[in-house]
Amino acid sequence: MDPSTLPLGTEMDFSMWALFARATFTVKLVMLMLILASFWGWAIIIQKHISYRLARRQAHAFDSRFWSGEPLDELFDEVGQDPSSPSERIFSAGMIEWRRSHREDGGLIAGAHARIDRSMDVAIAKEAEDLNRGLGFLATTGSTAPFVGLFGTVWGIKNAFEEIAIAQNTNLAVVAPGISEALVATALGLLAAIPAVIFYNKLSSDSDHIVGGYESFADEFSTILSRQLDS
Repeated sequence: MDPSTLPLGTEMDFSMWALFARATFTVKLVMLMLILASFWGWAIIIQKHISYRLARRQAHAFDSRFWSGEPLDELFDEVGQDPSSPSERIFSAGMIEWRRSHREDGGLIAGAHARIDRSMDVAIAKEAEDLNRGLGFLATTGSTAPFVGLFGTVWGIKNAFEEIAIAQNTNLAVVAPGISEALVATALGLLAAIPAVIFYNKLSSDSDHIVGGYESFADEFSTILSRQLDS
């Protein structure tokens, strides 16, 4: 090893900020994109965790009221036309269609049961869409971030070899800084992708479980209304 390169290796700053500052514009852009994707992903993860927890709590509270034996018309009057929770909105959609299906003489319009089911299905679809909003970003980040980071690494290594050719020196102390800067992009890509994949799978499972609860409630509610229709 050339002794003249030893001070260069020992004096070189390898902190994250220094590696970022020495990187080329393209690699810096890749790093910034991955950092923003990571922060945005964590914001979605935290927001979804809070909203899913609230949805489960609201569903449990409404189920307790629904099965308390209180007449459905009275419960609907309490919920009102502007329900505040997903379960209330599904219940309200069914009750609104139930009341609209009655003629002025008290009879029922034909096809009431099918219309009630469709109304609740539409309400459930809207709630499912709201629950799943943002999960697509986690899926995209988890699948593309490693490749974006790899692109930054390849570009950084290309520039490192160009600098080696210009300097005509292949000493490790000359090569190491450029390689280190390039590898940071891959590390950031993995840092963004791994949590995104893990929490996308978890949150998708939680969303499916919550929507399944809404569908079960709608089926039970539809069964109750069907008995009243038959009677």
